[in-house]
Amino acid sequence: MRILFITSNRIGDAVLSTGVLGHLVEAHPDARFTIACGPLAAPLFRAVPRLDRLIPLAKRRYAAHWLSLWRRCVGVHWDLVVDLRNSAVSRLLWSRRTLTHARSRGTLHKVAEIGAVLGLDPPPAPRLWFDAPALAAADRLLPPAGPLLAIGPTANWTGKEWPAERFAELARRLIAPSGLLPGARVAVFAAGSEVERARPVIAALGPAAVDLTGRTDPLTAAACIARASLYVGNDSGLMHIAAAAGTPTLGLFGPGFPEVYGPRGRSARAVTGTVPRDELLRRAADGGAAGLMDGISVDAVESAAAALWQAMDDRSNPCDENGSNILQSIENVPLR
Repeated sequence: MRILFITSNRIGDAVLSTGVLGHLVEAHPDARFTIACGPLAAPLFRAVPRLDRLIPLAKRRYAAHWLSLWRRCVGVHWDLVVDLRNSAVSRLLWSRRTLTHARSRGTLHKVAEIGAVLGLDPPPAPRLWFDAPALAAADRLLPPAGPLLAIGPTANWTGKEWPAERFAELARRLIAPSGLLPGARVAVFAAGSEVERARPVIAALGPAAVDLTGRTDPLTAAACIARASLYVGNDSGLMHIAAAAGTPTLGLFGPGFPEVYGPRGRSARAVTGTVPRDELLRRAADGGAAGLMDGISVDAVESAAAALWQAMDDRSNPCDENGSNILQSIENVPLR
């Protein structure tokens, strides 16, 4: 059996599709897979079981990337094509069955939206597969040395970035002797183009910081974050990677839409602030990126971390058994 799986160009959306891919892997143990996705997301799929081909699909002028994909796939008789990009390619290939994804304009979470392509309700939560190179790189970058906090202080738009000084203050509180992770190292992650924006956090943390900015591909970052006791980060692809890796995850949302793009996993929550979203969107529409995350206080995120920790200690998972995240404004959640 041969399955073609076409997924997103963006890391976050690609991660959110991995639950459906995992379902296909388990439901069809005799299947061989070809996966097409964006070049940045491609490393996330290199360890998928029974992978025949991984096709990084870089965008080209005049949609020439789709023609390239068609040429690479047209000679195969596919048993199933799952096209989450709803491209013309899936309609021009020979396949026994073709399933395409039409993007919703409502407030359905993307994981549920993607799961509906296969009629999966509840939808499977995102997941990742690790290979030996990713695990070896994690061993080299983060050798075992006690508890670990992971943070992602950057995003693909500065309007989604919580202030660096608040990340640093939060980390100091969490690793303090009275914190949730006393004495922990703090692994700081950022994409290569975002490294400079993470520098103030690293500098503020001093010897406690482990600088992994610009040093990992997405799968290696996932293998490193999987070793952490907690991940805190902005609304970004890395946030989704952390949740899919199984690490307890707090995603920080300002003008974003956590009900649609919140972290999805068995121990994942979205933290929102006190400024109404309509006001944040108005500010963003006026061209401003500064201050959109200021409504989230350090106290709020520390309280969210404590609530998540307590829920895990009580073995009453903070998410339902299908991986749906609990979304709430946590500004007034008390420390436990």
